Amino acid sequence: MNVIIAGGGPNGLMLACELALAGQRPVVLERLAEPSREPKANGLVGEVVRLVDHRGLYEALAGRPGPPQPNSGYFPYAGMYLNLGLLDRSPLHVLPVPQRKIVAVLTERALALGVEIRTGHELVGLEQDGDGVTVRVDGPEGRYSLRAKYLVGADGARSAVRKLCGIDFPGVTYDRTTLRMAHAIVPADWIDPVTLGLKVPGHGIALPFIGIRTEQGGFSYAPLPDHPPTIATTEWDQPEADEPLTMDEMRASVRRVLGVDLPLGEPTGDGPHLLNRLTKGNTRIAERFRDGRVFLLGDAAHIYSAGGGGLNLGMQDAANLAWKLAAAIEATAPDGLLDTYDRERRIAAERLVVYASATAALLAPGSDVTALRTLFGEMLADASTVRRVAELLAGSDIRYDMGIADAHPLVGRFAPPMDLVTPDGPVRLAELARTARPLLLDFTGTLDRFQGPVDVITAEPLEGLPAALLIRPDNYVAWASDDPDAEGLTAALDRWFGAMATNQL
Repeated sequence: MNVIIAGGGPNGLMLACELALAGQRPVVLERLAEPSREPKANGLVGEVVRLVDHRGLYEALAGRPGPPQPNSGYFPYAGMYLNLGLLDRSPLHVLPVPQRKIVAVLTERALALGVEIRTGHELVGLEQDGDGVTVRVDGPEGRYSLRAKYLVGADGARSAVRKLCGIDFPGVTYDRTTLRMAHAIVPADWIDPVTLGLKVPGHGIALPFIGIRTEQGGFSYAPLPDHPPTIATTEWDQPEADEPLTMDEMRASVRRVLGVDLPLGEPTGDGPHLLNRLTKGNTRIAERFRDGRVFLLGDAAHIYSAGGGGLNLGMQDAANLAWKLAAAIEATAPDGLLDTYDRERRIAAERLVVYASATAALLAPGSDVTALRTLFGEMLADASTVRRVAELLAGSDIRYDMGIADAHPLVGRFAPPMDLVTPDGPVRLAELARTARPLLLDFTGTLDRFQGPVDVITAEPLEGLPAALLIRPDNYVAWASDDPDAEGLTAALDRWFGAMATNQL
C-alpha cells in the first residue's frame, strides 16, 4: 500500500481522486460510519471552482450543464459588498453547494476510480520510519494495523494525525464572539422580489449573504439550495450556554442585534434545522505541513475564524500534493519535489490569514470600526480596490516561485481560462486537464516532437498569451515564454518532472 488518507471529507476525498488519477490506489479511513448531516460549508468560492471544472466535477456539483462563469454581480465581504460589475472581468467564481453534496459527488468519483473508503474506521496511533508509516486503526471489528509508504492527515481541525506527530498549531483564539445559525422559515411577504433579500424594518433590505452589522452584532440571511434559508447572528461578550440552541434563542438573538422581531418559523422535514452556537473562533496554521512521511492538508493544516475559504484552500492542497506524492512513489520525482508542498501551500495559507483577520476586524464592535467601515465602503467604489479584494477572496493573487528569474507574468499562477483550437477541433483547457497530467501548450507548432509524461497540445495562437506554456497537474503554470527556447523549457521540465521528462526532448 502506498498512501493512507485519514479523513473522508471533501479534502481527503479530493486527494484520493487526485492520487487515483495519478495511478495510485489510496485507502481512506473515515471515522464516521456514515456521512454527517450537520451543515458545514455551503459552497465553493474562488479558484477551487475552476479546479473542480478541470476535473470534470463542476456539472455534477452545480446540477446544471456548462462551464462555470465568474460572478459579475455582487459578493459579500465583511458585511459589505463588492460590486464585481465594476471590473472588466471578475476573478471570482462561486458555486453554492452544501458540503454533504460535495462529499457525495467526490465519494462517487473516488469509488469509480478504485479508491477504497473504510467508513467507521478511526486512526488512533501511528509510527513512522525511513520506509513508511504504520497506523493503528479502530474499526467496527476491533483494532488493527495498516502500513503504507505515506500517510496524509485530512482529519480536520482537531486532527489526530497532527497531534500524534507532535506538530504545533499556533495562532489566535477569539472568544468574545457568539455565532448562532439556524434554518428558518420567513414569511413570503418579507422577501423582496427583486433582490430576493429579506426586508427588515428599520434596516432596509438584508441582501442575500451580505447581512447587516449593528453596534450590537451582525445578522445575515442566506437562501441556499436544498434547504430553508440560513439565519445567522453574531454577538459579542455573550454568556456561555451548555444547552442546545433553540428557535426561541435564535429569535431573541435577532431581536438584540436588529432591535426588531423577525417572525422566524421552524421548518418541517429532515433536519437538523437548529444548527449550532459557536463561542470560539480560531485562526491557526500548523508549524509544518510535513513530518517525514506524514503530510497535513485542509483544516488539519490551517483553520480560519472568519470569512470561509477553507475548502478553497484544502481542495487545492490536495491537488498540489497528489501528483508530487505519486511521483515520489514511482521514483520519478526530482530532488526536493515533496518539500515544495509545504512551501507553496503555506503561501496560500498565510494569505488567507490576512483575509480572515481583516474580515474579523471589520466586523468587530465599536465606533472606531464603524468609521473604518465607512471609509472602506467608500474605497469599494474604486474598481482597483474591488479587484484587490476579489483576488484575495478567490485566491487568484497566489503566485508560486517556479525558480525562474524574470518569469512571464503567468508563471506561478493558476492557468487562465482558455478556449483552444486544436487539430482535433475546439476544446477548453479545463477539458484537457481532466486526466490530471501535465500539459505543454504549444502555439508555435514546433514542440510536437516531445513524447513523455507531459501531454503536448498544439493549438492556434491566442491573443494575449505567450507562445508556449507548461502547466503542472495542479493547474499552475510552471513555465511560459514568447520564445519557447529549449533551454528554458528543459530546465522547467527537469525541475518539476525530472530526468524522465527531459530525456524525451
